[in-house]
Amino acid sequence: MTPLDQAALARSYARAERVTAAWARSFHFASRFLPASKRRSVFALYDYCRYADNLVDQPGGRSRAEVLARLERLAAMVRSLHAGGTAPSERWLALADTLRRNDVPLAPLLELIDGVAMDLDEVLYPDYPALYRYCRRVAGGVGLMLGPILGVTSPRFREPGIGLGVAMQLTNILRDVAEDLDAGRVYLPADELARFGLDRPALERRVATRQFKALMRFQVDRARALFDAAIPVIPLFPGDGSRLTVRLMQRTYAGILDRIERQGYDVFRGRTYVSGTWKLLILGGAVWSELPRPNLHASTRSA
Repeated sequence: MTPLDQAALARSYARAERVTAAWARSFHFASRFLPASKRRSVFALYDYCRYADNLVDQPGGRSRAEVLARLERLAAMVRSLHAGGTAPSERWLALADTLRRNDVPLAPLLELIDGVAMDLDEVLYPDYPALYRYCRRVAGGVGLMLGPILGVTSPRFREPGIGLGVAMQLTNILRDVAEDLDAGRVYLPADELARFGLDRPALERRVATRQFKALMRFQVDRARALFDAAIPVIPLFPGDGSRLTVRLMQRTYAGILDRIERQGYDVFRGRTYVSGTWKLLILGGAVWSELPRPNLHASTRSA
């Protein structure tokens, strides 16, 4: 690679990091503990995911057909890059390099595009299996993309890794109920709304009624169970910062659920987030979890 090529690649990676820092502060915070090569690749993948999502969420006046055509071109480019093709512009050099250096599977890269395309239609899911399919496409597969980059090879990671991504997406949905209503979207399953005595007009009133709080408590418990299921596979990641990063992401997003609980499930009061101070406390706990523990049983035997 010539110096000019290296400079262009460095600019592409730097751009991907800026996008990550601007759009995913918690993700960017957790990624800083990775080795530089892994960190750059994580940013490149996030940039790709954000680009696909923004084609739908920020269409710039384009019609549904025009957005679908752009998504199809993106999918064609990803297939080409995954097969070793040349990036069409400096914009995609980082992704091309990441796919060349890591065994990232193609399927979740394409499933993400299928998932974001679902937001072009009316967002109103009849039940949780339908919502799960959406979350599985737009977020569950992200774990499968990141696994090879972060160095986990065990097949035991697959389902909990998917579940971790789904849990993060469910957390975003619970946090963003009001924001999604502004966009005309209701992700909460219709049958579960009805079970708790709610419907879309009730959500539109944006009042945290007793019924709404009960629904949110149910949803928070579901997301937390998915986060908890991912805990046993975190030790599968190497101790070069990868394990710490995954632990931080799991705990930070679970912390959003804690914040939703502490504010009485009233997500209409404003956007729920984990403060910088709380992130540092989470970091301290995560680092503590990484510290080696003395083998008390061995010590007792030797005594």
